[in-house]
Amino acid sequence: MAKEKFITLKSTAVPLPVENIDTDQIIPARFLKATTREGFGENLFRDWRYDNSGKPNSEFTLNNINYSGKILVAGKNFGCGSSREHAAWALYDYGFRVVISSFFADIFKNNALNNALLPIQVSETFLKKLFTTIESNSSSQLEVKLEQQTITLPDGSSEKFEINAYKKTCMINGYDDIDYLLSLRKEIEEFEADKALA
Repeated sequence: MAKEKFITLKSTAVPLPVENIDTDQIIPARFLKATTREGFGENLFRDWRYDNSGKPNSEFTLNNINYSGKILVAGKNFGCGSSREHAAWALYDYGFRVVISSFFADIFKNNALNNALLPIQVSETFLKKLFTTIESNSSSQLEVKLEQQTITLPDGSSEKFEINAYKKTCMINGYDDIDYLLSLRKEIEEFEADKALA
């Protein structure tokens, strides 16, 4: 299923300075019964957002009214643990379009890219600067430019990030794998026609 196009995103961010956040913390296993991608956002970080009685945990960042936005800035080794694709679904359904960390688990990173969620890996130094910037001013706007592969802070400092060229093309155009193949229909038909004449 094709998603919205991603070219440039300018948004405030939510800080989550915790390392080794695994997929069971992102979306607990007991909420994996649904097979569609919608509705997982309400249980994102469920065991951290709510106490045992179901009341919001006021100390958790997603319940802090000072923080909002489409960018989640997390500690090192985000998305480790099991390979559940639901973790990416939950983050996207909640409203995040970008997750920034200094390291991502490979399977989570691929699941995110397959679901129009951009995982941006930055240096430890830049990650610390991001946390400092957001925590000192929660209204700070970060700017992500996918075509240039840069993330820029309000003070003008920026860092480039890496992304698979194919996934970059898909995100910029709002393609999933099927959409990408369909976009090449003309080239494929021309190739087949030339092959038939050979």
